[in-house]
Amino acid sequence: MTTPTSGPPSTPHPPGAPSSGPDGTRLPRVVRAMAVIERAGNALPHPFWLFWILSAVLAVVSAALAAADVSVVSPSDHKTVAVQNLLSGDGLAMAVSTMIENFATFPPMATIVVVIMGVAVAERTGFLAALMRVSVSRVPASWVVFAVAFAGTVAHVASAAAYIILVPLGGLAFRAVGRSPVLGIVVAYTAIASGYDASPVPTPNDAIFAGITTAAARIVGGDAAYVSPLSNWFFNIASSLLLAVVITLVTKFVLSRRPDLDSDPDAELEDLGTLTLSPRERSALRAAVLTLLATLVVLVAVMLPQSSPLRGEGGGIVESPFLDGIAAVVAVVFGLVGIVYGYRSGSITSPGDVPALMGQGVRQMAPVLVLFFAIAQFLAYFDWTHIGDVLAVRAAEALQQSGMPIVLVFLLILVLLTLVNVMVTSGSAMWALAAPVLVPTLMLVSVPAETTQALFRIADSGSTAITPMSPYFVMALGFLQRYRKNAGIGTLASYTLPLAVAMTVAWTALFLLWWAVGIPLGPGAPVR
Repeated sequence: MTTPTSGPPSTPHPPGAPSSGPDGTRLPRVVRAMAVIERAGNALPHPFWLFWILSAVLAVVSAALAAADVSVVSPSDHKTVAVQNLLSGDGLAMAVSTMIENFATFPPMATIVVVIMGVAVAERTGFLAALMRVSVSRVPASWVVFAVAFAGTVAHVASAAAYIILVPLGGLAFRAVGRSPVLGIVVAYTAIASGYDASPVPTPNDAIFAGITTAAARIVGGDAAYVSPLSNWFFNIASSLLLAVVITLVTKFVLSRRPDLDSDPDAELEDLGTLTLSPRERSALRAAVLTLLATLVVLVAVMLPQSSPLRGEGGGIVESPFLDGIAAVVAVVFGLVGIVYGYRSGSITSPGDVPALMGQGVRQMAPVLVLFFAIAQFLAYFDWTHIGDVLAVRAAEALQQSGMPIVLVFLLILVLLTLVNVMVTSGSAMWALAAPVLVPTLMLVSVPAETTQALFRIADSGSTAITPMSPYFVMALGFLQRYRKNAGIGTLASYTLPLAVAMTVAWTALFLLWWAVGIPLGPGAPVR
């Protein structure tokens, strides 16, 4: 998950590492273990400072390796690559002279700013919220679990706002069909958290991950290496559908049989009318959806001719201006739909409101951009020292000599990253740490960068719903306590654990099947 851009509302949060619940009963061992992990994670510095600390460690390690004349032969051009000392005069000159350039050319920077400007218009005019409300309110009782779960995967386009909008709506939707609102909260929260990187709609996260993956791929692939924000799109679509089905089945056969799903007798229940749209909102949503469909039709019509200026050389789509500018296309589509909804609903009253909404979206991303500054420096230093080249080549040689099946390598990486995700819940921070090693290493054993990124998506999502380290875990607990006042960390974790485990297992199986069959992960992504 990306670094949160605003803090969650204040909610009761059991301090420390409690060994017993509110009723005095001893908490399960796994819950007590997570409380210990929470304390350890809280002791970590902010990701911004973590990357500067890692840069200092990198400098010391580079000095030691350079003194030992550590080097490897690059498999791409067969030239000797030696580790460079970041603490040398040349290293200091590089660090000072390139600091601004590192930040300005950091691959995710411009992309995420452009995407978020368009998404902000759609979100802040109320279009995304209205779409979510409709998606969970107009379904029969037998489909409510699937509807809320699938809406959770679509909601990722709104980033952190997905939690604020859909989690309480999940409780209301379940109440509206006579089911437990506690279950609705759990389903909505887990669908968002443990399926965070699976979305049928391109999201800001896609741009962030693709940028970091591109930077990592260039360690061994050169400047020509490029990973598109849509590089995992086909896989994401299938993943979102699969996870919604898994959530539906686990909810039906496991969670629904729990005896503690009733709300407190004195719980203050929200008005179910909040699920419905006003006539003006319905009219605005209808116009916005029609605009979306018309825009997609126009894009398809423009792309159909072989001679289209948006196609690449020889009429190709894989390497084309359209895919090169896909981030801008996504931003324009969301912005246009948001503008139409805003004017029809009254949330936009003048043209000047549109850039103001875009500015609000960029301001919301300010903490992420600040983090990007530190990440950009660390990655640039890592690349300059050539430690990444050495690690990638040595690790690839070790893999080849071990004869370990690549599937087993995938599983080991998945387990490792899943455990790290329990403590480092910022997806961009975790991928910035892991990508410079994992992406080049696997590229040298013929695993495309897009495939490694898809594997990371699973690890970055699966354990999120069970870790108290996530601020959204605390937020979801606050929503749950509207119906169950004595609910605590153990309560929510015990609900989300079966879902999170089943989702991770099923998602991993889908990934392995995808790899075995050799299906492209997205437009332009290599099969293997």
